[in-house]
Amino acid sequence: MASAAVSAVSAPQSELTAQLRGFREVQRLAYACAEAVAAQLKPGVTEREAARMQRDWLRERGVKDWFHLPFAWFGDRTAFVNFRVPLQFFPTNRRLEAGMPFILDMAPVHKGFTADIGYSGCLGLNPVHDKLLSDLEPHRELILREVRERRPLREIYEDVERLMTRQGYANRHRAYPFGVIAHKVDRVKERRWSPHLFGFGTQSLKGLASDALHGHREGWSPLWSPYTFSDHPPQPGLWAVEPHLGFRGTGVKFEEILVVTDSRDPEQSAFWLDDDLPHVRRWAEEKSA
Repeated sequence: MASAAVSAVSAPQSELTAQLRGFREVQRLAYACAEAVAAQLKPGVTEREAARMQRDWLRERGVKDWFHLPFAWFGDRTAFVNFRVPLQFFPTNRRLEAGMPFILDMAPVHKGFTADIGYSGCLGLNPVHDKLLSDLEPHRELILREVRERRPLREIYEDVERLMTRQGYANRHRAYPFGVIAHKVDRVKERRWSPHLFGFGTQSLKGLASDALHGHREGWSPLWSPYTFSDHPPQPGLWAVEPHLGFRGTGVKFEEILVVTDSRDPEQSAFWLDDDLPHVRRWAEEKSA
């Protein structure tokens, strides 16, 4: 399980355990898929077609199972405008247009390792979208800093929301089921046949349910939410974290794995699994420019 994957993290982050390398590889595979599909998007493509493109790209590279099947959201659906029921998250026949924002979201399982990523893009120029993407960076920094301080997850959630409010944005991860900003991810046993239920892999759902039961007995939750069941310090393991900003019908987010350990060394107590990701590279390029 993820907790085992982080128990033997060596001092330098570059020297990841074999298990952490497995999670990093599937996360990189998912982001490579997002970039490949984003490069193929053009006016008229529907959300359903974009979701299928992600699915096909990953299956061609050996993915047989999923934490959840790929999503795609276009236009004001990137900000979950008027989303009230879970079915609204599933891809629709909304067509992409010039200047329109989009989000690609996928959670493949490959060789027993899980990733859950979110990629924000735009078809052409959109200054509002660019500004939102830039303003995501301090959220990544805040989350890491406060997890290292062992602040309760619920308090960190509230601090992220306060930062969004100061920036002039709405918290759109509030629209997710249970309002989650993150959830735990674990190893998944490989099966010849990997069924899914309502778009979620049954093996992954079993793992999450097992974590929820185990955590309930010990006073923690595998869901990072604004509610009392998340009023506890960060639990060691791997967390897929996704702060989601919204502004006047435009939404942006990233989603990537945060590693939490039981180390007393602050820098090793929590760290992002990979800093070579599209949104991180973008921020670095903005600074150098």
